[in-house]
Amino acid sequence: MTDDRARRVVIVAYDDAQILDVACPSGALESANLYGAVPPYAIELATTSGRGARSSSGIVLAGGRRLAAVTGQIDTLVVVGGLGTRAAMSDERMLAQVRRLAGRSRRVASVCTGTFVLAAAGLLHGRRVTTHWGYGDVLAKVFPSIAVDLAPLYIKDGNVYTSAGATSALDLTLALIEDDHGPTLARNVARELVTYLHRPANQAQISMFLSAPPPGDRLVRDLLGHIAAHLAEDLGPSTLAARAGVSTRHLTRLFATHLGTTPARAVRAVRTEAAAHLAHSSELSLAAIARRCGLRSAETLRQSFLDHYGVTGDRIRRMPDMPRPLDPRQDHSART
Repeated sequence: MTDDRARRVVIVAYDDAQILDVACPSGALESANLYGAVPPYAIELATTSGRGARSSSGIVLAGGRRLAAVTGQIDTLVVVGGLGTRAAMSDERMLAQVRRLAGRSRRVASVCTGTFVLAAAGLLHGRRVTTHWGYGDVLAKVFPSIAVDLAPLYIKDGNVYTSAGATSALDLTLALIEDDHGPTLARNVARELVTYLHRPANQAQISMFLSAPPPGDRLVRDLLGHIAAHLAEDLGPSTLAARAGVSTRHLTRLFATHLGTTPARAVRAVRTEAAAHLAHSSELSLAAIARRCGLRSAETLRQSFLDHYGVTGDRIRRMPDMPRPLDPRQDHSART
């Protein structure tokens, strides 16, 4: 029986799932329990058959419950990805159970191509989501009603979280632990797992602030990960400073030293580049993109595009490839 005091986490798996998609969140949550999470996490594996699942590596994930037998309230529902995603998103029994359990969950998350399963279950309409960088174009084509953004490692849109490739599930889970129990516990778990909080994005990500080489300061790296994953939220200098546990003045010095810019300008640049990606890859209106990326209005977005790229959003949509940011050291007075 599940402890009524625990945060109940149900991980949905299927045959040919990626084992890391299960291991990263479950391992991080286990470490959180070992470091004294109160209430603790109670982790369950659930499959359509209830007989566990064979991962794509051949290792069998045992101890699963039948999805239809899962009742009661759930804190977090996690749907994994992997080679079996295509079959899973075509399994009407699984999709029906995912929809049912999502309605019982405080929050819903996907790992990697698990985003496809949530989309097929009808849970992502109108939302901004991410997935593994290699499948973003397919996701956007198959589900045109969702906004696919491959910039951040994970995205929070309402109570729905989506994450990129397998190990980004660790970054997402650390963020969930921090939301539930605060930054100290999340940092303890990160140290236990020999990682760091809010890993900066890799070369598949679009933002110049998140691409390799990452800034040398860990605090700045952590904040950049938070910015990219929470574009529509309050990202003012005082809010970021409070999150990092430093003064606004010290935060400004850190950004100047490691990024050569101010916190406000860094936030604006990340938001603008994420908006450009959405304008280039989705059919969302510019007003909708502006809201999703924290830029308030289509006019603000238009000005941000002109300042950052020297072109308008309509021009970006017609370009065959993503534009390059302007060099701030040159004169760009003749803009289109």
